Amino acid sequence: MDIKLNTLLAQGYKSSSQIARVLTEGWVNQNSYCPSCGNDTLNKFKNNTPVSDFICDKCNSEYELKSKNNTFTFKIVDGAYETMIRRINADNNPHFFFLNYSKNTFEVQNFLVIPKYYFIDDIIEQRNPLGKNARRAGWIGCNILLNSIPQFGKIFLIKNRNIENRKEVLEKWAKTSFLAKQNKEARGWTIEVLKIVDSIKDKSFKLQDMYAFEKILKEKFPNNNFVKDKIRQQLQVIRDKGLIEFKGNGLYQKI
Repeated sequence: MDIKLNTLLAQGYKSSSQIARVLTEGWVNQNSYCPSCGNDTLNKFKNNTPVSDFICDKCNSEYELKSKNNTFTFKIVDGAYETMIRRINADNNPHFFFLNYSKNTFEVQNFLVIPKYYFIDDIIEQRNPLGKNARRAGWIGCNILLNSIPQFGKIFLIKNRNIENRKEVLEKWAKTSFLAKQNKEARGWTIEVLKIVDSIKDKSFKLQDMYAFEKILKEKFPNNNFVKDKIRQQLQVIRDKGLIEFKGNGLYQKI
C-alpha cells in the first residue's frame, strides 16, 4: 500500500471536485483491499452508476467512498438527508470508506472503513434547509457523525500516515461482524451500549456505571420498560463476543 496519490490520473481535469474524485477513487482502486474478506483488489463501478463505488468480487461487499482534503474531521458533510437515510436503510446499503489526504503533498493521511451495520439513523444529522434565496431553496442536506459510532466500528487501514497491519484490520472487522445478523432494534441496542462503554474513561467499569445511563437509553428506546435488564443482556452479548471482559462482582474491563 502506497500512501501517495497518483496525480497523473487527474491530468485533463479542471474541476476541483472531479480531481479529488479521480485521485481518491484511483488510489483506492490501486491500493486498497477488502477489509471484510482480505481480497487483494476492489473493482470500481462505472461512473454515475446508482450503486456503490467499489465491489469485492470475492465476497461481494460493496463500498462507498467519502473523501476530504487536508484536516480530518469526525463530521462529514454529505448530500441530501432523505436520500442518505434511505441509502443506509436499504437492503444493499454499502460499507463506507473515509479518506483524507494532504492537498500539499498528495499523500493519504487517514483511511478508514465503517461497516454498514453501524449506520443507524442517529449518526445522520439533518442540516437546516437552504434559505429561500438559495438556488435550491428548501433543500435539506446532512452530516455523517463519525463520533457517534463506537470505536470498534471505526477501522483504520491508514492512521496518521501509518499503514495498519492487514491481519489486525481483518480481525477488527471480524470482531463485530455479528451485528450484521441482528435486526435493527437489537443492533441499535448493542451499538448504544458500546458507545456508553467508550464514554467511560477508565479501562475498568462497574455495572452501576452503566446504570447511570438508564435515562438516556430510555429516551432512545421508549418502548422498553426494562432498561437495566437490557443493559445486562447487552453486556453479556459483547462479553461473549470478546469485546469486554467480565471480572466478577459486577466489574467489567475493556479489551
